[in-house]
Amino acid sequence: MTRGAHVLAVLWCAGTGLVAPASALTVERVARSLKDVPSSFVRVADAPRTEFRKAGVAGALASSATPSQLGSAAAPSTVFRLAEVPPARVAVTRELLDTLQARQTEQQAIVIDLPADVLFDFDKAELRPDARASLEKAAELLRSYPEAPVTINGHSDGKGTDAYNEVLSKRRAQAVAARLQGEPARAFAVHGFGKQRPLASNTRPDGSDDPDGRQRNRRVEIIIQPPTAVAGKKS
Repeated sequence: MTRGAHVLAVLWCAGTGLVAPASALTVERVARSLKDVPSSFVRVADAPRTEFRKAGVAGALASSATPSQLGSAAAPSTVFRLAEVPPARVAVTRELLDTLQARQTEQQAIVIDLPADVLFDFDKAELRPDARASLEKAAELLRSYPEAPVTINGHSDGKGTDAYNEVLSKRRAQAVAARLQGEPARAFAVHGFGKQRPLASNTRPDGSDDPDGRQRNRRVEIIIQPPTAVAGKKS
């Protein structure tokens, strides 16, 4: 049976409303065009029926013959490494990350920048009383990542000598580390980088002083390293 003859047999069968195997059909070859030959589709009684309907998850596909569901498998969130956070602490961790304006590096380290002007008086390394609230939030966030190495870096603005700024920034980082210690005590890697790693320019394009830029640079960074990172590794 040629392909054309087979099509004719199927159309003839459909037009009669009967369903029969091809072997039971009589094939009649005709020379005329088939465009005027009436045809119709006949539904087979035992054919499986497939329909779209709600099935508990959005985008599910259900079939009366072979039901199935299309949906993404539940996977832990990787935003700010929430997969490391105990389930009971996920909500509070999200809130703390937002409140502390945490940022994430390309290496998946979580960084909190605490303004030095909030923590310390000018040219001092003793924590101000009103620094307590910010440090308590930071300490609470660290409890969400109990296995992660933590690095604390102090930074200064561009004024003063390198040697002086490095000493002051390290003393400030040590003061923050001491306040963040919990029970049991947690080891922190502490560094003072002085003015080596500014976030903003200390001067304007015309060379004049930029107080806003210098203020951004005076900070203490709390870095929650990825679990595989070695404590003390520079971010």
